[in-house]
Amino acid sequence: MKNFFIQFFTWWNGATVATRFHTWRHGEFVGTDEFGNRYFQTKGGQKDPALGFVRRWVIYNGLAEASRIPPGWYGWMLHKTDVPPTQEAYQPREWERPHQPNPTGTPLAYRPKGSILRGEPRAKAMDGYQPWTPGA
Repeated sequence: MKNFFIQFFTWWNGATVATRFHTWRHGEFVGTDEFGNRYFQTKGGQKDPALGFVRRWVIYNGLAEASRIPPGWYGWMLHKTDVPPTQEAYQPREWERPHQPNPTGTPLAYRPKGSILRGEPRAKAMDGYQPWTPGA
């Protein structure tokens, strides 16, 4: 019962009832990535009349975080390639790093030196500092 309410009322956790209905009615399953996200496109690869191209979408496994789309699927989602990674031997480049969740708004977020959120005492102003005064 809890899962039903979560799916019914939250858009950031998996898919809503409307998204599931749209996917069932108009979607065609294309593949799954290593995070469990499922990728779809319009049935038969038909162009969406409103957009003029094939509509593609993802149903996230868990929280909807766009940074969890791997590079191969990202290229397919943005129409950089027409072949999904499941139909080709996609190998990540050596410079591609594994996914790390976006830490913004968490204690792991980047805080530059001098930030009041860093938890360190701030450095005092320079000893020889002389403020500018007009006409001096």
